[in-house]
Amino acid sequence: MIKKLLVPIILLLACEQQSSSEELPYLGNTIYEEHDTIYHKIQDFQLVDQDSSIVTNETFADQVYVADFFFTSCPTICPMMKAQMLRVYEKFEANPEVAILSHTIDPTYDTVALLKDYAERLGVSSDKWKFVTGGQDYIYDLAEKSYISLADEDSNAPGGFVHSGAFLLVDKNRHVRGFYDGTVPEQVDVLMNDINRLLKEYKDDK
Repeated sequence: MIKKLLVPIILLLACEQQSSSEELPYLGNTIYEEHDTIYHKIQDFQLVDQDSSIVTNETFADQVYVADFFFTSCPTICPMMKAQMLRVYEKFEANPEVAILSHTIDPTYDTVALLKDYAERLGVSSDKWKFVTGGQDYIYDLAEKSYISLADEDSNAPGGFVHSGAFLLVDKNRHVRGFYDGTVPEQVDVLMNDINRLLKEYKDDK
């Protein structure tokens, strides 16, 4: 017998801080079979980064990464998100096991050249922090189905788009292990602590 468990978005947004001795949860749809548990997994994807390089799941082989969704002309939460993601970048810049993946939700305006300029103005390396683009519907589908997040056009929203301000922590097996409000410094503190906890899980398993 197969039973599906859907983790509601509202529970993900809560993102309650756990004891440091507990294993991080697996978020998303979980399928329980008689002798197995199948966790929600990031689907196969192919995108293009600010260096015009192809980015796939294999790009993050043996890495944990933090994913988010944004657009460069965003007049509301994106500047706050990028300021907080810079904190993550700076803390883990020297750690090859940690990467960052930012998806534009406005690929028509956010060309590869514009994403490169955006990354250069932030002063970040594409080896550590990738800004990616692709087909708009493709990215929206990836946001909803893989990252349990929100990205969509909305003519009534500032800038013409609506999206989640979430930072999502993805483990080395493509499972979502944490969901954090990227506009709140205290939530990003929890994220950085959880990255270390996740890395410790892998170290302890060796």
